[in-house]
Amino acid sequence: WRIGWRSIFLWKAVLGCCIFRVMKRGKKWVFLGFIMGLPLLLVIAFIFAAAFNLFHAHEHCMKAAGLGLATYAREHYGNFPSDTNGFPNALLQLVKGDYCNVGEVTGPGDDGSAFKEALSKGKPIPEQKCSRIYVQGLSEHSNPQIAILWDKRSTPGGDHFRRPWGERLREVCLVDGSMKVISEQGWVAFSSNQIELLVREGMAKETARHYYEIN
Repeated sequence: WRIGWRSIFLWKAVLGCCIFRVMKRGKKWVFLGFIMGLPLLLVIAFIFAAAFNLFHAHEHCMKAAGLGLATYAREHYGNFPSDTNGFPNALLQLVKGDYCNVGEVTGPGDDGSAFKEALSKGKPIPEQKCSRIYVQGLSEHSNPQIAILWDKRSTPGGDHFRRPWGERLREVCLVDGSMKVISEQGWVAFSSNQIELLVREGMAKETARHYYEIN
């Protein structure tokens, strides 16, 4: 509903500008046409916004990824997955073990091709091809406010509130399984704080910083 109403406000703003220009030129018959067609345009705008959200939201559900991580930890003495070939291959363990699907370990806009290829050919996944960043070496006993998984890039509206004109957001999963949504403007402060939390957890600062500098 939130997305639908924002679409309506957008259409009203556009129509308002058009109406002002038309009235200024004295073409009242066109103004009438706008007034009569307004309800139809509003309905179309609402349908468009609802359909966009319906088909694209939750494709990469961070909450489901958090649940998969928590389930894995419960079955592995409290430890989250780890792999010597890098964190993307640790995420691959979640997919192989059926704790998560490919969409849940990849970020918005990622078709999961890197993970699908790894599953079919058995090749390791390079960090640069991973659209979500995962921190290795943590357990369910780590600081619950540490981010363990997050979107590498922000997207308009994030995954759960996807909309073309939305604020750019990243979705983040914390050690305790909860999800946070961080705006692009707040990302620098958030990542700086998270690096300090990882250092307090015993991680080398260079290693902690590396997770937030992967492109």
